[in-house]
Amino acid sequence: MIRGNEYKQLDWQLILCYLILMLIGWVSIFSAVYDEEHGHILDITQRYGMQFIWIVTSVVIAFIVLFVIDPKIYSTLAWLIYGGSLLLLLAVIFLGIEVNGSNSWFEFGPVRFQPAEISKIATTMALASLMSGYNFRFKSIEGYAKIALIILIPMAIIVMQKETGSALIYGAFILMLYREGLSGWYISLGIMAILLFLITLSSSPFVAVIVLTSIMVIARGVLSRRAIVHLLGLAALLPLMILSPRMGDIPAISQKIDLPDVFWLSTIIVPLLLLHIISAIKSKFKLYQNIALSFVLAVILIFSVEFFFERILKDHQRARIENLLGINVDLKGAGYNVHQSKIAIGSGGFWGKGFLQGTQTKFNFVPEQSTDFIFCTVGEEWGFVGSSFLIFLYLFMIIRIYNLAEKQKDTFNRVYGYSLASIMFLHFFINIGMTIGIMPVIGIPLPFVSYGGSSLWSFTLFLFIFIRLDLDRRK
Repeated sequence: MIRGNEYKQLDWQLILCYLILMLIGWVSIFSAVYDEEHGHILDITQRYGMQFIWIVTSVVIAFIVLFVIDPKIYSTLAWLIYGGSLLLLLAVIFLGIEVNGSNSWFEFGPVRFQPAEISKIATTMALASLMSGYNFRFKSIEGYAKIALIILIPMAIIVMQKETGSALIYGAFILMLYREGLSGWYISLGIMAILLFLITLSSSPFVAVIVLTSIMVIARGVLSRRAIVHLLGLAALLPLMILSPRMGDIPAISQKIDLPDVFWLSTIIVPLLLLHIISAIKSKFKLYQNIALSFVLAVILIFSVEFFFERILKDHQRARIENLLGINVDLKGAGYNVHQSKIAIGSGGFWGKGFLQGTQTKFNFVPEQSTDFIFCTVGEEWGFVGSSFLIFLYLFMIIRIYNLAEKQKDTFNRVYGYSLASIMFLHFFINIGMTIGIMPVIGIPLPFVSYGGSSLWSFTLFLFIFIRLDLDRRK
């Protein structure tokens, strides 16, 4: 419990930023669902009235976390909290209600609660507790395995709830692990996997394999400090790879067999791969071996894309990705929300149209405008200036949390802070990204701004636990 004048040592910059974001969210929700017959912003029959209740209760939660709860309880009960969150995630599949095809919500009268929001906090605590353990070795197979299990178990359960978007947020923990010492090689592999996935979908496995080979040749050149030689070799290799399917057009061959383009490409790449593997074994250079292993895993990924896309993703998820990549643009179906959102944001211009003056907002052209697409309300009514200010607030908060995490003497507090900043960043990036058409629509709320008590409560709890943990460092 905070005593005397200790409250003065709280990070009031973060608290002020939090309050401003909630105020922006409340006003934006009022604009997004404004009804002249219910023009009072405190009318609890409307979403803006209910959001005021969520804001007041969130402030109460923040007060309790800061002034009542002993912060030592989080590290002490981390595993119990994590286990309880897993039970809630499982229970909601059978006892929850279905919303937009997802069984991820409990309903208690007018209140809906999504366990996946609390699970992010619980998973953060479990990771912080594990990694702050006396005998824990981060850079070991056992350490990596334990971390992976803690992250993947709730992810798998959330996927079972048909909440793929919420499950993807757990990828933010990679950023925390990087700050804790995870090799940047893994981050690079993740980015390359996403790139190859998109290329395979938008073009073909043939093109994806050529891009992959080019990346690997360049990586080998950089690591061997013979970049020029490898670039010249790649320049000679690229035409051979691109023209390799022509081998199948030779009359003597085409009359007997009909093989896919990738087969002919492999006749060039496989010998090169074998030479690379032999060189890696002789040199005993681990990075060369990692390149070979990464190439094989990447090829497996490329040829798994079709199965994942067709068998794992739902119809609406496939439609959104196809619309994003321009494979199948449907401005009246899957692409409608994003198209209308971009119109709303673009129409705001530099200064915006003014409070309650947004035509796209007023006439309900953008679905889910008070929740997932709340940013387009800000863009239309407050323009480039208002949007930039909102983005500045988020970047300030995220960078501030990262900087405070760097200063923590306790590993538990540091890991918790990194995780909070990483998860908040991914929410911020994906939500705004999907409203401007650079990310697929996956139903991710904008922290502290989007309508809803579940998200606001959980992010309030997430943030103020860290503010309270940071106070111990200041005292």
